[in-house]
Amino acid sequence: MVMTPTAYYPTTNIKTSSWRTSKPVIDYSKCTRCMICWKFCPDVAIDINENPDYEAPADRIKKMEAPFIDYDHCKGCGICANECPFDAIEMVREGEDK
Repeated sequence: MVMTPTAYYPTTNIKTSSWRTSKPVIDYSKCTRCMICWKFCPDVAIDINENPDYEAPADRIKKMEAPFIDYDHCKGCGICANECPFDAIEMVREGEDK
C-alpha cells in the first residue's frame, strides 16, 4: 500500500463545515470592504469577489472588491464577526434564515 501525505491533495477539496452550529452572514449595507474579516479568518473561508453586485453604504464602496464567505470551508468560529469594526457580520444559527 502506498501512503500519500494528506498535504498532497489540495485543501480546497476537503470540505470542513459539517460540524458548524453558527454561520457568519455579511450585511453588505454596513460593509466598507476593509477586508479585516478576510485577514483574520483562520480557515481561509473568506474570499474576495472582484466584481461584486452587493449593496454598499456608499456608491464608491459599491465598486470595490467585496468579501464573501465560502460556507464549504467555514467552521463558524465567529472571529470574522468579532473583528469587524462596523458590525457588518452577524453569526446566525445554522439552519435559520437571515
